[in-house]
Amino acid sequence: MSAPLNFISWNVNGIRAILKKDFVSQVKQLEPDFLCLQETKAQKEEVKTVLSLLPEYKSYVNASKTRKGYSGTAILTRSEPSSILYDINISKHDQEGRVVTLEYPEFYLVTVYVPNSGRGLSRLEYRVTWDKAFRRYLRELDQKKPVIACGDFNVAHQSIDLANPKSNYNKTAGYTQQEIDGFEKLLKDGFFDTFRSFYPEKEGAYSYWSYMFNARENNTGWRIDYFLCSDRIKHLLTEATIYPEFSGSDHCPVGIKLTI
Repeated sequence: MSAPLNFISWNVNGIRAILKKDFVSQVKQLEPDFLCLQETKAQKEEVKTVLSLLPEYKSYVNASKTRKGYSGTAILTRSEPSSILYDINISKHDQEGRVVTLEYPEFYLVTVYVPNSGRGLSRLEYRVTWDKAFRRYLRELDQKKPVIACGDFNVAHQSIDLANPKSNYNKTAGYTQQEIDGFEKLLKDGFFDTFRSFYPEKEGAYSYWSYMFNARENNTGWRIDYFLCSDRIKHLLTEATIYPEFSGSDHCPVGIKLTI
């Protein structure tokens, strides 16, 4: 049997900023076969310039069309895909560089940076429409072959996925009932949360910490970065990991290993 493939996802909160914080050496430590990035916050050529420091990988980059230095996603891979898709083919959702999809014979790999509902939940209504459209997009892919979808989903699914659920519920972006419902519908549509499949009740396992109030030192965090996979490849999953020891962003990497 071949060795499991190592998939890593990381919201880098600015590719140029994290480059100055040992990004390249940390990626080499993680040894991913596939590295999915969110919130690159740069134009395509700027991202590609940084990623050229990892020449063993091919890179596929999406960037915001409307606001420079905002949002943005990328996938680095050791193996060439059979096809590459950018965005989800819906104009109003395709302006901010939020999705990259690579197709392989056995699966689709999707990385996503889901819109944040914003301060005062100013963008919650848009977020709800995004969730519905993205769910449809994943479902259509899943009808063709299994899907591995990863990234910053900007929602804590359950109360154990954030340090202060009561004070944040329906008040803070990422923990409103509408966002939770959107994520729940995705799980009911044939996908599963890989980390929770291994650790259904594990508390204090977070992937994001605010830069304020010593949140990371106190582990006052949120688990909003996920790997979701099609239910029918659950038996191929060998590992799901959060890597809080890796720094440089307000998020840490998360990963899975799959024997495909």
